[in-house]
Amino acid sequence: MLSVGILDYGVGNIASVMKAVDYAGGEPLIIAHAEEVADCDKLILPGVGAAGHAITRLRERNLDVALEEAVRKRGVPLMGICVGMQILAEDLYEFGHHKGLGWIPGKVISLQEHGVTCQPVPHMGWNDVTFGNRLGDLSSLLGRHNIFYFAHSYTLVTEKADYISVSADYEKDIVAGVAFDSVAAFQFHPEKSQVAGDLLFQWFLDWRP
Repeated sequence: MLSVGILDYGVGNIASVMKAVDYAGGEPLIIAHAEEVADCDKLILPGVGAAGHAITRLRERNLDVALEEAVRKRGVPLMGICVGMQILAEDLYEFGHHKGLGWIPGKVISLQEHGVTCQPVPHMGWNDVTFGNRLGDLSSLLGRHNIFYFAHSYTLVTEKADYISVSADYEKDIVAGVAFDSVAAFQFHPEKSQVAGDLLFQWFLDWRP
């Protein structure tokens, strides 16, 4: 059974993610200390709330360094969820300016600044998504189950289209997911997305980037 480390840095939806991993057939492990990251076959970086606060908490626990070693250097597969996707960017503009992990060339800005003026903010509820070629196998697996639950007021913006693996329409095109190297991260919440989310977690356990 694969050990799936769920990073607990005080800003994640830990219980629901644990249940989803267990249901998918993985062994969920709560990771609160940097030295524990090395023991995991796969990693999940969840997150809710403000990205600036999240990256601060991650760095306070030295989990940023542990992730760099495990994911970027050793290729351990990582799933990011919501804020766990946003903090992969270079610059975070929520309650000030904060430096993200810098794994994705881009920034996180408000949906209004992105051009969403007629739809409610936060973007909260169900929305269908479109998968690009980079995650084509996931698209085939999900089939008609391509509707996921969103809850966010800020969005990732990047000019590097090759990073974008999932998109959604919310008045404007928004980045719903990214994929590169051994990272697959999503703006939506698969742990709240019922059948579609269950299938995505099963895919992640089988994923061999």
